[in-house]
Amino acid sequence: MKLLKSRFVIFAVLLFILSVSVFYCAIGENSYIGVHDNMDLFIAQFAMLRNTGTFFSHGVSAPFLGGVSRDVLPGEASLYTVLYMIFSPFTAYIIGYVLKIVIAIFSCVLLFADCTILSGKKSDVKECCVNASFFERARFCLKEEYVPELNLSVGVGFLYGVLNLFPAFGISFASIPLIIYLLRRVYLTDKSDDTKRIRKMAGYIVLIFCYPFLSYFSYFGFFILGYLFIGIIWLWIRDKRPSIGLVAALAALSLGFVAFEYRLFGIMLFSDVTTIRDTMAQSYVTVAELPALILDVFVNGMMHAEDCHKFFVMPVCLLYLVILNAGYVYKKNFRGIFTDVYNLCALILLFNAVVYGIYFIREVNDVFAVIVPPLKGFQFNRTVFFSPFIWCAMLFIIAYRMCKKGILKSVLAYAVIAVSVVFVILTPTRYNDLRNTLYHVVKENVLRNKLDDLNYRDFYSEELFADVKRAIGYKEGEWSVAYGMHPAILEYNGIATLDGYLGFYPQSYKEEFRKVIAPALSKNPGSAAYFDDWGARCYLYSGTDATIVMATKSMYGVTDNNIYIDAGELKKLGCKYLFSRIDISNAHEEGLFQVGEYSGHGSPYNIYVYGLE
Repeated sequence: MKLLKSRFVIFAVLLFILSVSVFYCAIGENSYIGVHDNMDLFIAQFAMLRNTGTFFSHGVSAPFLGGVSRDVLPGEASLYTVLYMIFSPFTAYIIGYVLKIVIAIFSCVLLFADCTILSGKKSDVKECCVNASFFERARFCLKEEYVPELNLSVGVGFLYGVLNLFPAFGISFASIPLIIYLLRRVYLTDKSDDTKRIRKMAGYIVLIFCYPFLSYFSYFGFFILGYLFIGIIWLWIRDKRPSIGLVAALAALSLGFVAFEYRLFGIMLFSDVTTIRDTMAQSYVTVAELPALILDVFVNGMMHAEDCHKFFVMPVCLLYLVILNAGYVYKKNFRGIFTDVYNLCALILLFNAVVYGIYFIREVNDVFAVIVPPLKGFQFNRTVFFSPFIWCAMLFIIAYRMCKKGILKSVLAYAVIAVSVVFVILTPTRYNDLRNTLYHVVKENVLRNKLDDLNYRDFYSEELFADVKRAIGYKEGEWSVAYGMHPAILEYNGIATLDGYLGFYPQSYKEEFRKVIAPALSKNPGSAAYFDDWGARCYLYSGTDATIVMATKSMYGVTDNNIYIDAGELKKLGCKYLFSRIDISNAHEEGLFQVGEYSGHGSPYNIYVYGLE
């Protein structure tokens, strides 16, 4: 009982993880999973790699977008990819969610304990920090006197882990504190007078080289290397000598990303194919509009990084920022303002928001493209992806300092973390699968409401498509297109598609596919601009409706059952079937004939299959 009381946060977190695991095991594929850039993109890509057995293949094509290179899909040297090699897509997705929480907690405990417990002034602490091994330091941190620090570290790590960020890169987000910890250990070990520091530093360097197994270069690695480079210069100036350890870490991390993501670097550095990235239209803002944009992303974050900080964490952190610096000013301790790590975190948040803003200044974008040609079209505004962790780190600093002030403030510190967690879990964001699933389960099974949203099982409807493939005699590799639904549904079910969703494929193919959809785009200027200026969603478009692709049971947004395509151009691409959720009224006029209509297996879909005349 004493252990339970002293480490209540740890037990609460373990209970949550166990409960969520049991919940998803019970609900299974009836879970409501985020569709945007998730079920319509990455889950289908992993399913394709699994269906075709091409995780490790080279020189092969993927069965979508007319046969793009397998190299544009996720690399095999990634923990998240490995999950999809071992488990079915849904199981891998849920394990990825749980692993994200565990890795976030582990990473935060390592970093926060290293910054608090192992940075104390006691002689035994100094001895442990400098000369002890990792396991000796871990045992030291488990002493009863350091229970508050561990509880706070676990609590904030849990908060960071349950943030509903981009699922495909949840582990990459979660491991950010880990790379900071490893770099910090390299720096401190390099500075120490430990006779074994070279050997210890080498161990950390090896771990840093392997870190890309948890990360992703385009979203995180590029920026981690940039932050590290700035840190090396800053510490060189401050310490009046370079940190050889950090320089070695920079080299090791760079080589690690090249090794673990060799497919990506091969495309970036050695491919001369013009892709849609080269022709995507970038939206820009004026200098006058820049402050509002910076403020907006500072407060709200960006898509894929919706961390809900604006509801509670941000007000708490900004209030403390004012109180902290007012205290420094009152005491005339101006040096404290510039040396307090909390202020450094606030400065990083501002820096991230400013970088996001200037990305939308045309001149800045043009200069970046000239300096780094292989990264033309690269979204260097993803510095904002690091802000969720910074907000959590600032909350930890507040909670830790409150905890050191006394019992009442210790209770308040835990309460602040708990309230932050509640806001994250209950806020209906794009990727809050747990909340969305609970909401739908209650609405459907308790309140007996009929829902229009699609759960995972409904969305992919595997049994129905297995029947459809048998009925039409579908042979592997026969090219098809989707109408009124995401091509990802076909891709997931082992049907090769000429259409698809990808942000990096040949411009020449985009131009060929545009000939197919030209009749629809000529009638729908909005869709024409969407495809021509971006083009990542290489879909069949309606000539009337803004969108006919909906993750809903009903097709309430469809007002026109006619299709507008150039069937001749579609045939040139090798298309044999058109799978549609819409009963096409003018099929014969457009050169199509109906093969059959299919439904059943509890799927909400009616699938109309057409052939080309």
